[in-house]
Amino acid sequence: MNIKKNAIVSNSEMIKNYKTCRDKAEDMGKVFIIKRNHPDAVLFSIDEYDKRSPEIERQEAIEKLDTPENDLVKDNEVLMEKDSKKPKINRKIKL
Repeated sequence: MNIKKNAIVSNSEMIKNYKTCRDKAEDMGKVFIIKRNHPDAVLFSIDEYDKRSPEIERQEAIEKLDTPENDLVKDNEVLMEKDSKKPKINRKIKL
């Protein structure tokens, strides 16, 4: 990942000058927040978030399918939910 130097702000700068950091995120799309010389968080502009949110939601759906506590299994299998007598068809998510 390539990060522009002017897209990095310290945690203390974020706390002291939130509006300035928010404006910077608006101009650049995102700002990386550093705490104790390590990446801590990313502040996205609302436009950048809107652009990336479908991708994030799709990834979250895939991760949810991969959890062991999930009642359903991937790959078009017909399954029974633990508390249900009806079969559920789980279709593969196409990326």
